[in-house]
Amino acid sequence: MRSIALAHPRTGEWARLALTTALALYGALCIARPEVYRLLDGVDLLIHEAGHVVFAPFGEFVGFLGGTLLQLLLPAAFLVSFLRRGEPYAATVVLWWIAQNLWNISVYMRDARSQALPLVGGGEHDWGYLLGRLGLLEHDQTLGGLVQLLGIFLFGVAILQGFHHARARPAAEVST
Repeated sequence: MRSIALAHPRTGEWARLALTTALALYGALCIARPEVYRLLDGVDLLIHEAGHVVFAPFGEFVGFLGGTLLQLLLPAAFLVSFLRRGEPYAATVVLWWIAQNLWNISVYMRDARSQALPLVGGGEHDWGYLLGRLGLLEHDQTLGGLVQLLGIFLFGVAILQGFHHARARPAAEVST
């Protein structure tokens, strides 16, 4: 059975262009209002919370950092995998996910002093603890802003590269 992507030679290209456009629009909404909780944020939160469990054996500091670490390391692992497999378009989608995670992390970092965000299960604020231990708590706004800017930069790269690679036909489509 032939896949839909092969039904018309450009169907795959159109689908990739549509996805990249959707990610660009969704990303623009996230950048404009990073504090608004969206559907994908729930997935990121589950990964974040799992990171605390995964990294807890490495001590208190790493346990607190573990949520953010897994939130970034998991999509980074997918990114590396797609690049190694020669799937640059898929890698741009995952790079977008990393950027989106950075926006969430920036909101959490900026909340370190005010601690106004509701926390899952109560407990201590990750970035309040981490920045406090590092003596950087008074810089939560600046550091959060830098993380947001990094996310915006990666978002731009992901979208530009996404449009570029969306137009290229994957090897699987070319060989058939």
